[in-house]
Amino acid sequence: MFTHEDLRDLQTRSLKMQGWIREQTFSPEKEKVLRRFSSWEVSELILGMNQSTFRGRLAADPTFPAGKVEPDGRQRWFSLEEVNTLRRKLKVKGNSLQPERPKGRAFRTAIANFKGGAGKSTVALHFAHAAALDGYRVLVVDFDPQATLSHSMGLTDVSEEQTVWGIMARDLVNETDRMNNAPVAAESGAALPRRTIPSSIRDLGLQDLRIGDFIRPTNWPTIDIIPSCANAAFVEFASAQYRHLNPEWSFFAAVSRYLDALPDDEWDLIFFDCPPAIGYQSMNAVFAADMLCIPSGPGYWEYDSTTSFIGQLAEALEDLADGFGGTFPAGKVSLPKAFRDIRFLLTRYEHGNDLHRAMYEAFGKVFGDRLAQHPIETTRAVEQSNRFLSSVYEIDYREMTRETWRRARATFDQAWGEYHSAMLPAWQAMADESETENLPRGEGVMA
Repeated sequence: MFTHEDLRDLQTRSLKMQGWIREQTFSPEKEKVLRRFSSWEVSELILGMNQSTFRGRLAADPTFPAGKVEPDGRQRWFSLEEVNTLRRKLKVKGNSLQPERPKGRAFRTAIANFKGGAGKSTVALHFAHAAALDGYRVLVVDFDPQATLSHSMGLTDVSEEQTVWGIMARDLVNETDRMNNAPVAAESGAALPRRTIPSSIRDLGLQDLRIGDFIRPTNWPTIDIIPSCANAAFVEFASAQYRHLNPEWSFFAAVSRYLDALPDDEWDLIFFDCPPAIGYQSMNAVFAADMLCIPSGPGYWEYDSTTSFIGQLAEALEDLADGFGGTFPAGKVSLPKAFRDIRFLLTRYEHGNDLHRAMYEAFGKVFGDRLAQHPIETTRAVEQSNRFLSSVYEIDYREMTRETWRRARATFDQAWGEYHSAMLPAWQAMADESETENLPRGEGVMA
């Protein structure tokens, strides 16, 4: 017979092994360190320049970062900070290398599906890294108690108060206080009943935390994270209790309200890694998102799971719109929830697999131009990056043949490029609408 004590013993043994694995994977200090990028990568793959032209520009201007030279003198290697300095200073044919960034707040994308193993964390990690290499400032939010994304970002020591659960508990207290202090409705003379938050929640002091207290830096200088941890798994149970304490609390908008309070110019893109379920955390993610990205494996059962996911998500969002439509507070959030775009992306794809090709065709017939044209392929380099909690972008190409590494990078470059091409017009439209709404009355766009 096995009890909770046996499970705890197994966990203790496993934690010791985790420590050893991190030493092998990250560094002797158990900290993940971002590698440098070769002049070949920087010129051709990051900045999109001819390598000889790039070297010539460096030689002509001593104020440019010089990078570090290998002992044999054959290659220069640059930190990401140096790459971004080069991006700001260099121009190609008179054009800036800075990424296009519409005005206003950061654009938010939820990466979600039912199926475990669909590649949600892998996509979130690679999109965040690809965006950073393109010059964007990125915030990732790990909603998944498995914390795969947090661990891949090098964060292993996280308390549950620092996770989405902390944000939701903070929002519960603040929203309840706001409702309790709201004036009586002028027309009806009615007021919401006063709700009481027990000391077990209020005394945590989460309502006194600043918005930046939930955000942690990563080993990438332009990527920050709101992390997760295994202890955050109880958030689903806690959230049900919180709804009972205050039925009027719009629980699904807690993270959206939190993100709305962030400075508009602090980050450019925000990615949500969602758990493989529709619950309190995933509903917060999709409700806060401007765009929904749905990865799926290429098998029939994964197609079936994706179909169930979008159906149940539609039902859940409809229930929220009906249940809160008449009483939802004014502000930056509104019902029914609307996305700027919805995209589907096949992962773990093998071009030589007849079933995969057939399922890609089936996905395309159903989802049309919502389906990415370039699936993420399974390659040896991709598998190796997953084993070592890293993205392909973090792996040094000298650890394998350059062609093997480049093929793996190309599959994510294509996926990122398609996402970026779909995201940017949606982001620009959002910025244009926001700018129009903020114009003084009478200064709108003329018909």
